[in-house]
Amino acid sequence: MEETPARLAAKPSWLVTQLAVHAHRLASDSFGEVGARGYHYRILAALDEFGAASQAELGRRCNMDRSDVVAAINELAGQGFVERTPDPDDRRRNIVTLTEAGKGQLRRMDQALEKVQDDLLGPLSAEDRNDLTRLLTRLLAHHQRG
Repeated sequence: MEETPARLAAKPSWLVTQLAVHAHRLASDSFGEVGARGYHYRILAALDEFGAASQAELGRRCNMDRSDVVAAINELAGQGFVERTPDPDDRRRNIVTLTEAGKGQLRRMDQALEKVQDDLLGPLSAEDRNDLTRLLTRLLAHHQRG
């Protein structure tokens, strides 16, 4: 295996990028084992936490492009994990609701994602994991404000 140049390996931006690629692969593989994708998790989690929402609202909350939201909702509806009904206040808009089957799928996905966290952060103590999460949260919040 080739060594990474020291000046590159010492850059947090490079390290975060490399780890993000690895984390994405782990999560994708794990979600695949329960017949799901990352976009599904975002939508199901948002519906569980915030309740029924329009497709546009879900896109904003989940930081997803409108076409990706529509495709993911189509897949989730086809599996019975969400229901889509016309908004009584605006018939041009759909309201998406989490079903009981969707809650079950979200629990399976939560378990899959917990295993990913353990794999990804295996060498870190619980305190280090909390510190890393706190620092990453602070950085993300700073860059999202701009």
